[in-house]
Amino acid sequence: MFEFQVESRDGRARVAQFHTPRGTVTTPMFMPVGTQGTVKGVSPQELLDISSQMILANTYHLMLRPGEGLVKAHGGLPGFTAYPGPFLTDSGGFQVMSLGHMRKITEEGVVFKSHVDGRMVDLSPERSVEVQEALGADVIMAFDECPPFPAEREYIGSSLERTVRWLERCLTVKSRPEQALFAIVQGGIHLDLRERSLELTLPFHTPGLAIGGLAVGESKEEMYPAVAFTAQRLPDDRPRYLMGVGHPEDLVAGIALGVDMFDCVYPTRTGRFGYALTHDGRLNMNSSAPRSELGPIDPECDCYACRHYSRAYLAHLVRAEEMLGPRMLSLHNLRYLHRLVEEARQAISAGALQSWATTWARRYFKGSIPDWFSQAIETGARPL
Repeated sequence: MFEFQVESRDGRARVAQFHTPRGTVTTPMFMPVGTQGTVKGVSPQELLDISSQMILANTYHLMLRPGEGLVKAHGGLPGFTAYPGPFLTDSGGFQVMSLGHMRKITEEGVVFKSHVDGRMVDLSPERSVEVQEALGADVIMAFDECPPFPAEREYIGSSLERTVRWLERCLTVKSRPEQALFAIVQGGIHLDLRERSLELTLPFHTPGLAIGGLAVGESKEEMYPAVAFTAQRLPDDRPRYLMGVGHPEDLVAGIALGVDMFDCVYPTRTGRFGYALTHDGRLNMNSSAPRSELGPIDPECDCYACRHYSRAYLAHLVRAEEMLGPRMLSLHNLRYLHRLVEEARQAISAGALQSWATTWARRYFKGSIPDWFSQAIETGARPL
């Protein structure tokens, strides 16, 4: 039911087919984030039109509102949201970090003070799986603790061991074979703790694995050695998912290091703030320059916004606070990331990822490629 077939390799990077009950997706891929059952401002048909393959939704938020029972009554997330393709649900583990001021962690689980109505809410490994089974996603995540950055080394060590105990409890209560449960490797930026997490996690033989606990405030120079170290030690025959990562440069570097799946709110959040992603870097539609430019955001882009609207018109919408502006920028930014991974897949298949990534980076970074990026690409070029 969940097959992962590698079709092409170039160094550590690979192109693969990941078969799920609701369809086959091609990796590497970027997953738009629909936290509350919707990708903000973008319709399901628009997501299909820009070649989205799998959507991420969030256990914690949907559990609180509207409640997993209502989603289940619609036949799960596809029926509830009208997006017919595969879904992945985050377990609520990220909220353990992001809502640190509103929660208490124990061995049993986490008690949250709801950000919606202030009531106390329990979320345990068992409860997380129960909600995710009701939501009906194709891929569900083990309930974990994502430590903040910075955090004491001792805390990260004890946290990753608790995450493994929670993983075992998740697997014990999981009852739906048509859902793939991915384990999450923690350890922060400490390579020896990453090694410990791998030693404890890999024996569970889950059908996919995620690299968690990164992109939470550390620098790129600290993040990418941890990505490289972890990715090269994950099984070759299963998808590798780098959680919460979605800046263009992160996708290119992560793909080179062997990562298959990414997600992030960055493209839609950036769009709502009036910024557009391009191969030439991020374009600020709030600035004066675009207000008189008659060409599209990106002449290389095939999204609806680039095919129909000028920069000047979109800049006008942003200044006038018309909702079409951030909607079109969000749509464009998602399509940009999808095009970026499509280009990466083509480069991998042609055996040219390193040269493609270097050419892309010269343009994107305007000739000044950061050392961390170059090191990631060079590391990825060396086969395991």
